[in-house]
Amino acid sequence: MLRILHQIFRTGIVTEPLPQGAEKEIALVGARLEEAIRRRFRRSLTIRQVDAGSCNGCELEIHAMNNPIYNCERFGMHFTASPRFADMLLVTGPLTINMERTLLRTYNATPPPKLVVAVGDCGFNGGIFGESYASLGGIGKIIPVDAYIHGCPPTPADLLNGILKLIGG
Repeated sequence: MLRILHQIFRTGIVTEPLPQGAEKEIALVGARLEEAIRRRFRRSLTIRQVDAGSCNGCELEIHAMNNPIYNCERFGMHFTASPRFADMLLVTGPLTINMERTLLRTYNATPPPKLVVAVGDCGFNGGIFGESYASLGGIGKIIPVDAYIHGCPPTPADLLNGILKLIGG
């Protein structure tokens, strides 16, 4: 145990800080997002993220949005494993045939009023995967989508801005 702690202290912090301009933008967007979340959801926005068949590029950016650098939880956003507790579904990737029924079940399990955000170009129209024998294309073909956040993949700042625009900040 002491050897592991010694290694941690010797390595130090390995993450890079955000550029100065980006940090200011995130703080500004975050303050507006926190205010909008408190106004509309009373305290916190609970999100269920669903991968409908993506390449995981969008998931990496969503995880970055939740890491200590961006730290979306400081603005009142929390991720949940159950759609029954979610206010918003954050859906990534083109909708694969194998995920169609699962996405419908997740959508139906989310209590109203529910918000649906399709993340990335794949969530919009299938992106580079398009429509094929394995892909149905965009998320909007199966469930109603309230907002699209474009990009391949969208940055954490784009994700925060998209959520802010959706909830009316």
